This record gives sequence, C-alpha cells and structure tokens, in this order.
Amino acid sequence: MSTHVYYVPSTNIMGKGCLKEIGPYIQELKLKKALVVTDKFLVKSGIAGKLLAVLDEAGIEYSLYDEVKPNPTCKNVHDGVAFLNAQGCDYLISIGGGSPQDTAKAIGIIATNGGHIKDYEGVHKSKNKSLPIIAVNTTAGTSAEVTINYVITDEERKVKMVMVDKNSIATISVNDPELMIDKPAALTAATGMDALTHAIEALVTPGAYPVTDATALAAVELIFANLARTVKNGHDIEAREQMVYAIFLGGLAFNNAGLGYVHAMAHQLGGVYDLPHGVCNAMLLPYVEEENAKHVPEKFRSIAKAIGLQIEGKSDKECAEFVIESIKALSKEVGIPSKLSELGVNEVDLDLLAENSMKDACAPGNPFIPTKEEVIALFLKIL
Repeated sequence: MSTHVYYVPSTNIMGKGCLKEIGPYIQELKLKKALVVTDKFLVKSGIAGKLLAVLDEAGIEYSLYDEVKPNPTCKNVHDGVAFLNAQGCDYLISIGGGSPQDTAKAIGIIATNGGHIKDYEGVHKSKNKSLPIIAVNTTAGTSAEVTINYVITDEERKVKMVMVDKNSIATISVNDPELMIDKPAALTAATGMDALTHAIEALVTPGAYPVTDATALAAVELIFANLARTVKNGHDIEAREQMVYAIFLGGLAFNNAGLGYVHAMAHQLGGVYDLPHGVCNAMLLPYVEEENAKHVPEKFRSIAKAIGLQIEGKSDKECAEFVIESIKALSKEVGIPSKLSELGVNEVDLDLLAENSMKDACAPGNPFIPTKEEVIALFLKIL
C-alpha cells in the first residue's frame, strides 16, 4: 500500500506538572458538562481528585462515573451511557490507564451512534464521531489516550472485543508523569512491558512504514533505558517522564501501523481469566517474536540497534536472538511472572483461547498467520 493515514489526537499535552495547565484547553472547546470516567481505585487513592481539583479551579462542570472495572465490560459501558444522559453531559474526561480510557471511548461512540457496544466490534464500524474526549493518562503503558483502538469485555461470551475506530480518538491527550509516581512497581512493570509490546509489534507488522518505524524505535530505546529505573524507584520523575514520551511514541506507532499475535493472544487471556493485559503481553512477547523472526528476520536489525547492540557484521538471525534475549532479561528484571499456570491458566482452555486469538482484530497484523496448533504451542511455551 502506498497511501498511509496517520491518526493522532489534535492536541497532546505532556510533561511534568502539565495536568494543572489543561483548564484553558478544555474551556476552548466551549462545552457544557463533562462526564468524568474513572475507577474506584483512582478515586480512593486521590489520583482522580487531582484532576477534579483542576476542573473545580477552572469552573468546569462535571459529574463523576467511577464504576469502571480493570477489564471493562459491556455493562460498564451502557451504565455509563445511561449516567451520561441522566446527568446531561455533552463530553467526556477520562482519567486512568487503558480501562477508563477504553470505557470513555465506548461511551462516546454509543452516545453519538446508538445501539449496543457489541455492534462496533471490528474495524471502523461507527458512522459518527464520538463525543469529545479529554483523555488524562495515569499509567506508562497502554497508550489508549492517543489511539483509535479500544477493548471491551463481552462478559457473556468471555471475549475481549477489539474495536479499531477512527471516530473514537480523543480530542485532547494528557500525559503528566506526576500522576504516575505512586503507581505500584508491579503495575509500572506490566504497563511498561505493554508499551514495549506496542513498539515491537508495530515494527515487525507488514503495516509498518518509515514514520511509524521512527516513533516505535524511539520508544524501544527509551523503554530499555528507563523502565527498570521506574520499577525500582517510582519517584524517579526523570525516568517517569522519559516513559511518558516512550508510551506516546509507541502509541502513535501501533495506532497507525497495527499490532499482531502478542495482542491477539493476550486479549483472550484477559477475556477468560481477567488477567492484567500488560503482564500477558510481556509473557507472550519473546515467544511470538521468536516465531516472527523466522519469517521477517531483517525487521529485528533496527530493534537490536535501538536496544544497544553493535549490529555491524551481525546477521539478521543474531540480531533477532539478541532482541529476544533482551526482552526476556528486561521482563525478569522488572518482575514479570514466567509461567501462565502461576496466574491460574488451565491447559483445558487452550483450544478456546487459540480459536478466539485467530478471530481477534489484531491477528491480521502479524508478519505470518499461525495455524491453531501453532497458537496452542505458543501458549504451551509459557504455561
């Protein structure tokens, strides 16, 4: 394909302390009342309160919806739509990681398009643009604040539905590392490895092109230089800020190049077992890339260089091996579990997990399409 379309929110505010400066940007939109979408943890921990204080100071009217689950469900979305309508809200402000961001996107799409959220599973299914969304991110990982993707769990089918929809993109993204300093080490590790997965999948996918390669490689370099630092010391604000830039760059890369089988498989583990998405990605990443390297070994040269290998005189195969070992080493250093059985995954479910992986919206972006048996074999490697 010679034509590429590059999606990015129209305004992106980032850097230490930037949350305090968002009031005028919201006021410029001349909207009436926001629905603030978040979860109970962010309210209880006081992180959501930091946003609400900024809104209060700017005189911005809002209602608070804090029912979002870690893997948001259809019920979360439709309860949110009902609350939005009852409160007379005409736009959304999401605060959190991927879960509140994805819920806000889904609410925004239903508010302007109607129907059930299941109607929008797949690629570009909506007709109308979402309500405006101001997406305030609190985790260095999902990049949901800048992407056209969102994921909602169908609690009946136990499937994570992936929606890729240009109409769902936020109007304003906000990335303030000061909102991330109190995140637990395990969450910092999981979301950081999620960001690494975004960048690497965006580099090996057939949908990659020079613009997405540039941002993805910059993200890889920043993550390898800063993730372990942020896990060891969450208050290392310089490393946190570098991770903010990394997730932004990686998000732009996969938003426009696509993802692959790491995400396709991780979505199923989240849908069936309600597991943390970043942990699933981190565990799958080296093993899926090991298979991808057999098909597109040349793609791993630039990744190896970004991580720090002197690639002159090295074969593509040597570069790929270095990348895969480096991913495993980083995972181990930041405390990612090594086996799915530790997280309650059962071999009896692998057939279903593999079948649903092959139907996932991310699956076609992989450099090669595995058979069901090959997907099961990949799951078995980390069981």
